[in-house]
Amino acid sequence: MIASMTGFARREASGDWGSLVCELRSVNHRFLEAGFRLPDELRSAEGELRTRLALKVRRGKVDCTMSYRRPAGAGGTLEVDTLALERLLAAAQTIARAAHGPATVNVLDVLRWPGVLREESADGESLLAAAGALFTATLADLSAARAREGERLRELLEQRCTALETLVAAVRARLPEVQARARARLNERLAELTAEVNHERLEQELALLLQRLDVDEELERLTGHIAEVRRVIGGSEPAGRRLDFLMQELNREANTLSSKSQDLESTRCAVDMKVVIEQMREQVQNAE
Repeated sequence: MIASMTGFARREASGDWGSLVCELRSVNHRFLEAGFRLPDELRSAEGELRTRLALKVRRGKVDCTMSYRRPAGAGGTLEVDTLALERLLAAAQTIARAAHGPATVNVLDVLRWPGVLREESADGESLLAAAGALFTATLADLSAARAREGERLRELLEQRCTALETLVAAVRARLPEVQARARARLNERLAELTAEVNHERLEQELALLLQRLDVDEELERLTGHIAEVRRVIGGSEPAGRRLDFLMQELNREANTLSSKSQDLESTRCAVDMKVVIEQMREQVQNAE
């Protein structure tokens, strides 16, 4: 089933370890691009979360935000990361030497620096497990939301396919009349000539004229491309890139049909085709 790249999901969870909120938001993108905003306590889980996301989502720009709040009254042990502190102070000294002035460091500013001060929690493993479970559940909700949006997208594309088929049938129905009128116009012009007409040459010229007006191949290719669009949107594989290619092919045939047309009604149908194809192309941009 075709899936949309647009979706949103949000879940919350709580336990002895505190409370977590996970939000996933996805929009259109040519490839899979994931951005994670995680609290310090969950930084180590980012690699695993990215792997889980890649198994479920093929294309789209996905933003993951997870927030964490410790349980009320929790009193973990505050510890200073000495390596982070040393790096921070060394950087301050380097800047001071470059500025030719004394290095003034505010203790509270140092403590606020990310990674310098950490609070040890006895439930670190439980928190990581809970975060993983919450992310998996939220990801399932996101996939379901994208699938629902994809179903609406499939219905819209199906409607556009039906509209294209109607226009193709209208052009095909006019072909005998268009060819008959071309032959009649040529005969009228010949009747105005007083010189003797070479009938063999006349038939050759008429055949060439009808060949230039012949759009059977374009109509057949349009019909084939429409059938392929239906096959793709009804399949189980990601369809976005293939649908984008099919839109190009449909548009090419509609342009050729328009350039060959010598009939006002057929020209209108070709223009209407291009309008419908453009609508489909805009919708396809959102397909995974």
